[in-house]
Amino acid sequence: MLIFYGWWIVFACFVISLYVSSIIFFGFTAFFEPIVKEFGWSYTQVSFATSLRGMEMGIFAPFLGFLVDRWGSRMLMFLGVITVGLGLILLSFTQSLTMFYISFILLSFGAGGVTSIVTMSVVANWFDKNSGKAFGLMASGFGASGLLIPVIVWLIEVYHWRPTLIFLGLGMWLLGIPLCFLIRNTPEQLGLLPDGQSPETVLSDRQIPEANMTFREALRNKSFLYLNLSEFIRLMIVTAVITHVMPYLSSIGIPRTTAGLVAAGIPLFSILGRLGFGWLSDIYEKKYIMAISFFLMGLGLLIFAYVQSWWVIFLFLLLFPPSFGGLTVLRAAVLRENFGLSSFGKLLGILLGVASLGGIIGPPLAGWVFDTWHSYYSIWLVFAGSVGLAILLVLKIESPKEESSQKT
Repeated sequence: MLIFYGWWIVFACFVISLYVSSIIFFGFTAFFEPIVKEFGWSYTQVSFATSLRGMEMGIFAPFLGFLVDRWGSRMLMFLGVITVGLGLILLSFTQSLTMFYISFILLSFGAGGVTSIVTMSVVANWFDKNSGKAFGLMASGFGASGLLIPVIVWLIEVYHWRPTLIFLGLGMWLLGIPLCFLIRNTPEQLGLLPDGQSPETVLSDRQIPEANMTFREALRNKSFLYLNLSEFIRLMIVTAVITHVMPYLSSIGIPRTTAGLVAAGIPLFSILGRLGFGWLSDIYEKKYIMAISFFLMGLGLLIFAYVQSWWVIFLFLLLFPPSFGGLTVLRAAVLRENFGLSSFGKLLGILLGVASLGGIIGPPLAGWVFDTWHSYYSIWLVFAGSVGLAILLVLKIESPKEESSQKT
């Protein structure tokens, strides 16, 4: 039995996402101390590069959404792979703080071409009934990136940080360019249909008209607003927790070695949710699975506020990372189901742009609370309360089936 070609698309996106996120998002922390030691820069100056990445993606994400709808994912992924490799090599030649920031911005732009908006757009084109599973498998690449972090640390210790960046840049080209040639923007390019279905199966399975709103119609739709606000809340909380997990645990007496394991465990445990909730969303109504995910995320955050022993930390890892990992899959699945494919890239770009604003606000807000009250306790409780608002917003999203019944 031949494997449906769409799964090869998922595989290519999985591997590229794993490689890029392991370097730029989860693994870049390994470069901090060597860079600070060589240049004498402060942690604030080096950390500002990650803020530049967040602000850049907030501005660039909607624009990237327009590009993917116009040019397709294959071209953007190819350009992204080339730019990421170039950015890593350029970063290895850094001699000043300005050059460091410029290199990181270039790196971030390249990463934008090979991550969420572009990869989710092409997967959305290839899958309909199995979109949740496909999104979940593809997004697991981000979680699995935690496995490469020890390799990056070892490369830095053995070869120094500059050669390591060159190795990683060349690896991006050697790995990413061949995978880009696997990408096809739509199944129709190969004479196929989404999910590998036959035309007869598609017609018999389609009980209600597929949602396919225009861009302007979607912008005026309240469900799109609710989805954006819920994603803003999610990323505000997630980025705050990921950024402050080690200082928070240290502040309450947890050893730094244990805190480091928790930080590494967060992306790995998120795989459970990316796969599990993606699978469930293909069986049950997506917005209810999304609401359950938010509930578990809030529960995990409450447990995080009362961490006192290792088993409580383990319970946090079983709840918080899988739930936020699942939500990254569900946002795309809900967007595809409710608004269709004609403007998927543009709408996903706006969704991620709005979410990134929450990602910019969350970490400094948590830091300010700790600086003011010398405790993270209150901000975790406030964030847990905001999850309740996100649940209400998600439940107000109207599915195509609900909208169809209201019209009849």
